[in-house]
Amino acid sequence: MTRGRFITLEGGEGVGKSTQIRALSAALSAQGVEVVATREPGGSDGAEAIRALLMEGSDDRWDARSEALLFAAARADHVARLIRPALTRGAWVLCDRFVDSSRAYQGGGGGVTDADLLMLHGFGSEGLLPDRTFLLTVSPEEAARRVIERGGNDRMGSKPADYQARLAARFVEMAGAEPERWRIVDADAPADRVTATILSALAEWLP
Repeated sequence: MTRGRFITLEGGEGVGKSTQIRALSAALSAQGVEVVATREPGGSDGAEAIRALLMEGSDDRWDARSEALLFAAARADHVARLIRPALTRGAWVLCDRFVDSSRAYQGGGGGVTDADLLMLHGFGSEGLLPDRTFLLTVSPEEAARRVIERGGNDRMGSKPADYQARLAARFVEMAGAEPERWRIVDADAPADRVTATILSALAEWLP
């Protein structure tokens, strides 16, 4: 049996990852692909329990190192119980955030070294990386509008502006360092055009 594909969507708050996951799931399913849509933190019972710890409460509830450990624990359970089994049976896994979000948020934003974050990922999730990662980018004004439209930020999205700027820069830096895996998509465009752009970048793997 052919291994499935692991596709992740990354970016800051309000870039439209959830919207694109839904649209891509529908489009790929229509082409006969088994799709598993999931998110981080979350995606398995254990990871969803940790999600509540991470996403609720005040901005300073955890420091960056504590966050990194909690995210790594949630991801390990997610990978073991959902992602790897789905890939093994040939499904495509579409994930709203993965380890690159830890590298941006706890790394670029919080100052934890990339080596430490990848070490945790190597131990907890055996170093699993996506086949392709899409970085969705929007203007600050559009991101703010979308956040208000959806009812405000969670704990991670409520971190201060300088933190948000550092993580945005880190995402761009990672994409530039691994061009074979990453694609940068202008998500200021209409949602259907963004979906078409992403599908075009996946066409080589489709039936």
